[in-house]
Amino acid sequence: MPRVPTAPIAAGSFVLSYGVVVASGSRTLGGLVLLAGGAWCARSWQRRNDTRTAAELVGVGVGAFVASHLLGLAIGAWPAVVVAAGGMGAAAWARADSRGVAAGTV
Repeated sequence: MPRVPTAPIAAGSFVLSYGVVVASGSRTLGGLVLLAGGAWCARSWQRRNDTRTAAELVGVGVGAFVASHLLGLAIGAWPAVVVAAGGMGAAAWARADSRGVAAGTV
């Protein structure tokens, strides 16, 4: 069975979590969505690659989360979330998923 690439899950978690915040008005609920997506990705990165890769990408995710809040002040919330999601997805692809493509497992 081919592996599910993590990049769309990592990026989609940002967009979906903010969508949940907007729709529900609950930052806690949105945070849980982001945490669930991040935890799934972190586990996948650790199993498929190694602990260092997982830690690096979790760090990128935390950085993207912080950056989205700061960037949101300048360009607006939704554009900032899309930029952060794009950066997270690109990092996940470059650091983890592209290895699977080269090996023929993604």
